[in-house]
Amino acid sequence: MKLFIPGPIWCRDEVLKEMAKQPLGHRSKHFTTLYLGVLEKLKKALNTQCDVHVSTSSGSGVWELAVRNCARKRVLSCECGAFSNKWGDVAELNGREVVRIKVEPGKAVKADMVADALKKNQVDAVLYCHNETSTGVTNPIAAVAEVMRDYPDVLFLVDAVSSLTGIELDVDKLGIDIALASVQKAFGIPPGAAVFTASPRAYARAKEIKDRGYYFDLLAFKSNAEKGQTLVTPCEPHIYALNYQLDAMLAEGMANRYSRHKQMAEVVRDWARKNYALFPEKGFESNTLTCATNTRNTDISALNKELLAKHDCVISDGYGELKGKTFRIAHMGDMQVSDMRQLLQWIDEIVGL
Repeated sequence: MKLFIPGPIWCRDEVLKEMAKQPLGHRSKHFTTLYLGVLEKLKKALNTQCDVHVSTSSGSGVWELAVRNCARKRVLSCECGAFSNKWGDVAELNGREVVRIKVEPGKAVKADMVADALKKNQVDAVLYCHNETSTGVTNPIAAVAEVMRDYPDVLFLVDAVSSLTGIELDVDKLGIDIALASVQKAFGIPPGAAVFTASPRAYARAKEIKDRGYYFDLLAFKSNAEKGQTLVTPCEPHIYALNYQLDAMLAEGMANRYSRHKQMAEVVRDWARKNYALFPEKGFESNTLTCATNTRNTDISALNKELLAKHDCVISDGYGELKGKTFRIAHMGDMQVSDMRQLLQWIDEIVGL
């Protein structure tokens, strides 16, 4: 099956074969060599001097890590859809006070909103979503990063779950302290692992906090990674897949990869404008997934049954309160422009466009 949903996404057979390798002893020299190589390749692919770590969890686990290690008492949660909203909930569940900026779905959280909230509230960290998967909105992170420079004691924590390696994100230039992503999105790997960057400021903050827990202790991630090790038994199949995929990404060239994602997005957006309407406000549309307003009241469930039966693929309905009102088409990972054109042709034939 070819998944055109916003994660998990379709994976190449070569990636799946990497995950079928025999396991290594995760305290062995062989694993250390493999893991140190993966971490270095991640730094190259993400163009960062910050440390990069792999977590045996979904990106949601790193939400918790970021909050527990980088927020003393209170966070500013910037919310524009189901997943950015949920990160604020995770902060509350971990005992932090949460100040919330909320915009209606489809809108972006802009720099002036963040600036105003920071002036009015004393917080330890900002939770900011780069790419909201439920609405297809890419938030204006560069402008927000400029606001953050005026608050050097407030850490900048970024959910890049559905953007990292699909939409360029200059972690160092933007002063991001933690940027996190799940591998089942633009990395093109099955779910089960997450990747995140960690700045010197993030480590310094973690040293101030006593109740960091065990599984998501940032300082333990650091001390183990320095030895080419992981704190706990890692998801070795995902490490193999990352090693393979990072070689492929670097061979393609990250600039070319970002350009390919943009080209795929433009094809789908042009089709959506012609036949439906784009859900995100103009200028904030994502390059890894398109969220369209279902102006034709197309039965997405029925459409998917036809797509599955005839072409062994599916797209995604709207998420949560947007179900039936919108639908989403992913264009990330190893997908190509030709894949998107073929999918849209199939939809046209089924819907009668």
